[in-house]
Amino acid sequence: MSVTTSGLAAIRAGVLDYQAAWDEQRRLHEAVVAGERGDSVLLLEHPSVYTAGKRTEPWDRPMDGTPVIDVDRGGKITWHGPGQLVGYPIVKLPDPVDVVAYVRRTEQLLIDVCAEFGLAAGRVEGRSGVWVPEDDRGPARKVAAIGIRVARGVTLHGFSINCDCDLTYFDRIVPCGIRDAGTTSLTAELGRPVTVADVLPVVERHLSTLVQV
Repeated sequence: MSVTTSGLAAIRAGVLDYQAAWDEQRRLHEAVVAGERGDSVLLLEHPSVYTAGKRTEPWDRPMDGTPVIDVDRGGKITWHGPGQLVGYPIVKLPDPVDVVAYVRRTEQLLIDVCAEFGLAAGRVEGRSGVWVPEDDRGPARKVAAIGIRVARGVTLHGFSINCDCDLTYFDRIVPCGIRDAGTTSLTAELGRPVTVADVLPVVERHLSTLVQV
């Protein structure tokens, strides 16, 4: 299913194997680079998988032999799986390309989505992604992650937001290489079920933030 909003085609891909999604990203990327299609965003869930960005250290990886897929995005290791909404924007950035500004727009999209569900989340200096600030429940914890690559002026990879996933998957790794902070979900923070199906249309509504300059 594809929905067009603010010039972006949002493609609901359902549950898709990581490798199949990676192949589709590259196909869309070639088409956007060539000017054969407009900006597009794949929105999906993955079966459980760990992926490692280019800056992943050996000690960040699972110690129990769990397989990890090495990918060409920035960042370190993370987990994707059921109960987590993943977005892969394939978007042509304006010249001159400003990757940091694009990451900030992506963070803003996710902050606004969290706010719609009643969760106050924001940025942490020096760390990408979207965070619930330190409070009486514990230190700052990440609710949404970002890892991107830009090739020929067009983005790849993207973001993930934890809806009602099993957070114990993050216990096997050092998520994003950060040892002194936790990982959380909308469901865990709000004390009520918030599913991928709940979050998907809200993310779609905010996708225009990605192309605002």
